[in-house]
Amino acid sequence: MATTATPLSRIIPIGDLEWQEGKFGIRMKRLWEDPETKRWAVLSRVEPGTGLPRHRHEGDELIFVIEGALSDDFGTVTAGNMGYRPNGCVHAVSSNNGATALAIVTGDIEPTTESGTAVPSQIFNLSELPWIETRPGVRQKRIWEDKVNERRAILARFEPGATLARHRHVGDELIFVIEGAKADESGPVMTGNANYRPNGCVHTVTTKNGATVLAVVWGRTEPA
Repeated sequence: MATTATPLSRIIPIGDLEWQEGKFGIRMKRLWEDPETKRWAVLSRVEPGTGLPRHRHEGDELIFVIEGALSDDFGTVTAGNMGYRPNGCVHAVSSNNGATALAIVTGDIEPTTESGTAVPSQIFNLSELPWIETRPGVRQKRIWEDKVNERRAILARFEPGATLARHRHVGDELIFVIEGAKADESGPVMTGNANYRPNGCVHTVTTKNGATVLAVVWGRTEPA
């Protein structure tokens, strides 16, 4: 009986991508995009004393600060923490000493002079969130969730030798490896790199020496 091939995950070697010069002292690496759903992921490097002028989010954004700090009208997201900018959020972003951040965006932004009436951004201090044991050798911190649209962001820690049994993605997922390394049928994903798991992807995930990853998930997984 003929078998139907399922899509493989795609490893994104971020160090191999070139920086693109953007506006306002910001350089960017476009990591992934899905034009049909207006979703995209970008690594941004903000120079000291620069930022983004006031703008409105037409869609939403999750941001993970890798180093440095980013401030807006509602507070400061420091290294190792996350921010969420909901649809309709209006703010200006600045960085006194510079920052490098990963952003996962739905929609776009547009310039505005509006202030005072918009939806505020949120800050998630990850060290304050509890670890939850989800399966042997795997713990999670549940950072953010949109139950209506089956979207969520989690921090996952894998102990050495931990395995995620073969499963199918019903929806898709983008992960960023903060430390350690993970592997599946497409190969190893090392520290500082990303991996995209498309809808229908079937794979087994392993780690030899452990890993900590940030995952943004659309949909769910099921055993395969």
